[in-house]
Amino acid sequence: MKVPAVRIPGTLILALLMGAFLFIAGCSEPVTRNTIEDIPVATPAATPVVEPEVSRNASPRILAMGDSLMAWHNVSGRSIAHHVGKSLEEPVANHAISGARIIYKLPVSGAMGMKIANQYRKGDWDWVVLNGGGNDLWMGCGCGACENRMNKMISEDGRKGAIPHLVDSLRGTGAKVVYVGYLRSPGAWSPIEGCKPAGDRLEARIAKLAQIMPEMHFVSLEDLVPHGDRSYHAVDMIHPSLKASREIGQRVAAVIQEVETGS
Repeated sequence: MKVPAVRIPGTLILALLMGAFLFIAGCSEPVTRNTIEDIPVATPAATPVVEPEVSRNASPRILAMGDSLMAWHNVSGRSIAHHVGKSLEEPVANHAISGARIIYKLPVSGAMGMKIANQYRKGDWDWVVLNGGGNDLWMGCGCGACENRMNKMISEDGRKGAIPHLVDSLRGTGAKVVYVGYLRSPGAWSPIEGCKPAGDRLEARIAKLAQIMPEMHFVSLEDLVPHGDRSYHAVDMIHPSLKASREIGQRVAAVIQEVETGS
């Protein structure tokens, strides 16, 4: 006997398939963190949140700018800027870049900080710790016929040039400025030994600027390195050792502390 075919409606087949699919998915798919967090949860009435008072030490109020003297040991957290912060027990933002110059004409890398003035970023800075000029003499004119470049950086009386302009611009933001000089050779040969006379003249001009520019302070390192003592220099006899970074940072911090406490 022939059994008549039973026709199942298409809507029923679709419903059965969808039910099976949802059953399998519900049994096999794990619950994710987002699945839980996306479910609205009833919360009690909001209560006012009292924000803790932020001290001035919560964000840097001291900015460091300059060349490799200031940037050296930055990765290890033991640069001059780090030691300034450690002495004052507060953070210091260090934007210094090795190789940076006072006078720098290439636009892209200059904008990225190879021109020291462009290392500045807007902020509520009380102090800017600054150095620069050494690379302009060493790489710019070989520390030889540098009078023209020297005058562009700073005139003999300390009143004109890129350095006075930079310092005055920084002061215009409301910050006080500490300008840091360079290490001297301990009497042993170094790649920049021939730069000493030009470097001395540059710093003499910066010292004059500090005498006439309000709220600018010059920290000379001329007396830091004892004769014959190589421990203040890195192996390359150019950059500061860890010891030198610490002592320079302490000198800078002492100036800031003296000005702020009046002692």
